[in-house]
Amino acid sequence: MGFGGRGKLPSGRADLGAGGRLPSRGSPWTRLAARASARTTSQRLPRPPLLGPFCWQVWASASARRRELSTGQDRERCHHDNQSPASGQYFTNRLDESQNMSLVTAELSKDTQPSATPTAPSPERNSLSAIFNNVMTLCAMLPLLVFTCLNSFLHQRIPQSVRILGSLIAILLVFLITAILVKVQLDAVPFFIITMVKIVLINSFGAILQGSLFGLAGLLPTSYTAPIMSGQGLAGFFASAAMICAIASGSELSESAFGYFITACGVIVLTIICYLVLPRLEFYRYYQQFKFEGPGEQETKLDLINKGEEPVANKEESRVPAPNSQPTQQSHSIRAILRNILVPALSVCFIFTVTIGVFPAVTAEVQSTIAGNSAWGKYFIPVSCFLTFNVFDWLGRSLTAIFTWPGKDSHWLPSLVLARMLFVPLLLLCNVQPRRHLAVVFEHDAWFIIFMAAFAFSNGYLASLCMCFGPKKVKPAEAETAGAIMAFFLSLGLALGAVFSFLCRSIV
Repeated sequence: MGFGGRGKLPSGRADLGAGGRLPSRGSPWTRLAARASARTTSQRLPRPPLLGPFCWQVWASASARRRELSTGQDRERCHHDNQSPASGQYFTNRLDESQNMSLVTAELSKDTQPSATPTAPSPERNSLSAIFNNVMTLCAMLPLLVFTCLNSFLHQRIPQSVRILGSLIAILLVFLITAILVKVQLDAVPFFIITMVKIVLINSFGAILQGSLFGLAGLLPTSYTAPIMSGQGLAGFFASAAMICAIASGSELSESAFGYFITACGVIVLTIICYLVLPRLEFYRYYQQFKFEGPGEQETKLDLINKGEEPVANKEESRVPAPNSQPTQQSHSIRAILRNILVPALSVCFIFTVTIGVFPAVTAEVQSTIAGNSAWGKYFIPVSCFLTFNVFDWLGRSLTAIFTWPGKDSHWLPSLVLARMLFVPLLLLCNVQPRRHLAVVFEHDAWFIIFMAAFAFSNGYLASLCMCFGPKKVKPAEAETAGAIMAFFLSLGLALGAVFSFLCRSIV
């Protein structure tokens, strides 16, 4: 189903509307669908509003944009100053500027008090800029893993609206503070501490937001998980485009960073509006009812529909959940769900382990062999590495909305995931500099761009397939828990990939 196509019931629930009446309890939406089902055996729900997929796109863009801008992942992607996007380089430059201001103050103090003993800058301040990326990675990955794991267990106890709206508002406040601090002068140590606290907070709330969104999308048709993955790829494209524009414009670093953070605030505000509108949609409310129905109730309805009988339901019954619905929901076994989704969960973890292992730690170090003194040397990494990866990653993620091969139970899916390991030696043998051990085999720039395009497309397509298939391998009432678990394995893959990147870079 495309983003704006008709909303067919997902495969696990297709029989609910085939050859009979829909299994909900007497709402106008159900009565309309039931009359339509009497005329055709291929029952389709009315066209889902375009706002639904748009919400997923915006939510995913906000989540990915939050991770890109706040934690400085884009800074980690590129270690050269002239190749670093403004949002990441901004933090380390602020630390260096604060240190230089402290040195100037010390020199002035020495001039006005010649008898005073010269004071050297403290070693902590000298090392802040050097250790920024390492501390940032720890402050980003640790809360990301912890809170994604906690969300998998606690999402049934905390209301969905509290988790999503609370996380969005918290992230918005942190971004507003970050934008304000761009215009405020701070010493190096306070700025470093405040930045790390913000990274911990944003990744903590971002983990809850991401897990909640995948759990929410797990209740909807498969094609509604694809826009979340696609939106994350789209956010990466925007970050790459902003990087190129910042290089081309030659604007001040602080101005570019301020624009980045304000843009992120605008996206988050739009996300909050979309979430507030979404529960008003009948299409959304229809699929939400499966969250509160126990598997026994669903099977009874399926049997009645197959026999051509109408399930007994009235308005009073529709307002009161089934007696066994809440205990059933809370008694979902994490171990049983994990056993059902183990293949796609491990697959998505392995996909991102391989991807983050070489991108950007290795790929951002590739140098052009044809640039010479031309401007291509300045744009080579932003275009051939980041823009190429994000464009083809987005295309791969978006393709799953209209094409889903191989199937969720096919052995081809884990086989293709394992086959992506071939990209590791291919990229290591490109012109990565400096290098100590391996020889350069694929020297021309074209080889690197071709490998990056295929590498990115396979990452987006296979990861999106796994995230779509995971919640569909369990019962509808367990889909939200399955989506949260899939989000945890995605985050685990990011963390393992960060560790794997040190090994990949040392091999070269």
